[in-house]
Amino acid sequence: MKQRKKVVPMAEGLVLEIGIGSGLNIPFYSSDRVRRLWGLDPSRELWAMAEKSVETAGFDVQFIQGSAEKIPLDDASMDTILVTYALCTIPNILPALGEMRRVLKPRGKLIFCEHGSAPDQGVLRWQKRINPLWKMVSGGCHLDRPIPSLIERSGFRIEMIESMYIPGWKPASFNYWGSATPSPP
Repeated sequence: MKQRKKVVPMAEGLVLEIGIGSGLNIPFYSSDRVRRLWGLDPSRELWAMAEKSVETAGFDVQFIQGSAEKIPLDDASMDTILVTYALCTIPNILPALGEMRRVLKPRGKLIFCEHGSAPDQGVLRWQKRINPLWKMVSGGCHLDRPIPSLIERSGFRIEMIESMYIPGWKPASFNYWGSATPSPP
């Protein structure tokens, strides 16, 4: 939750949250900065858990059932895209990030907070060893995705990035958070 508090308040305008799930981020949005929130998630069942947060949000929230690989929104329609702890589970990450770039306005921001590949070779080796089993027991989560390079390879320019180990099991606790903008064509 400490990581979410760092990034969610940066969202503004028309916002698309990728992997909204049970709505854990909704209380951290700034109601004076967000005009409307679209929450994309493949699991309709989790939305019921978000209802209480939606009622007190202070802005309109609309849920969209679907995947990040095919976002059902118009090109260049979002001011902000927020993704927290979801890039690890998206099966086709590069096409999904391409879709995020497609729906983001040219001066919009991708705000992210994700766990991923550790900088320490010993931890990274464990991430790679454990990853096949980990994906099977954790809903497809990849421990070792190189988040910054995936974002950049998808047509974004990282504006701000921070990283550190947060408390927890080291193979799953190296976090990256920051913001990126679409690279000029």
